[in-house]
Parts: sequence; structure tokens; C-alpha cells
Amino acid sequence: MAELLRVGLIGESFVEVTADMCADAVGSGSLPVYATPSLVALLEAAACAAIEDCIDAGRTTVGIEINIKHLSATPVGERVTAMAEVTRIEGKRIIFEVRAWDEHELVATGNHSRYLIDAEAFMSRLQYKDAPSTDAS
Repeated sequence: MAELLRVGLIGESFVEVTADMCADAVGSGSLPVYATPSLVALLEAAACAAIEDCIDAGRTTVGIEINIKHLSATPVGERVTAMAEVTRIEGKRIIFEVRAWDEHELVATGNHSRYLIDAEAFMSRLQYKDAPSTDAS
């Protein structure tokens, strides 16, 4: 399936903003408006949606870079739509242009990169982090 991965693929993700997605709830600010970290997660979900049908079983992608401008605040109750388009593929690195809109206007633009990995191998490399520390200091 990986041969289907190509420039031009588009994915979307949607959310209705709830209080737990707001800056005051996630710790990224003091106001009850859609938080930038929540927006980043939505943009990443759109990127994943763009390529999910093109990745072989046992493989996945991990986000490695995101650069966005959060242009406008969105209140609780509004729907936000995110879109990601594959613009380049550099080996295992997939680059997306990302955008998001609320019900009134463009709220974010930017770029996002994901890296194609073998899921099992990736997780096995993390096992050392689960090991108990033997450091006595």
C-alpha cells in the first residue's frame, strides 16, 4: 500500500470546541477559547487522515515537526475543521500544508511533518525507559 502515498493527498478532521479543549483548561492560557495545543492535535489528526489508507500494516507515522500560526480565537460551541495536504515526500518524511477554519474564518495555517516508522520497532526502542533506575544518587 505504501506505493499509494503521494503528493496531493488530503485529509480532514473536525471538532466542536468544548470547555476541556480551551486554553484555561489545558494550561496554555487563561481564557476559555480553543487552545493552540488542541488545535495542533486537530491538525495532526487531519494529516493522519490524509495518509491512513496508504500505510502498510505494522507501520504508522509520528509527528516530528509543526509550525503554525494560530490566527483567530474560537469560542466554546463552534465547529473547527482542519485540513492537511501532502506537499512533499522525502524518503520516510511526509510534509503537509495544514489549515483550519471555525464557522466564521480561517483560524490557522502552517506546515507539519510526520515520519513513517515500523510501529513495533519504534515501541521496542522505548523499553529502556520503562526499566527501573539503578542510579543511587
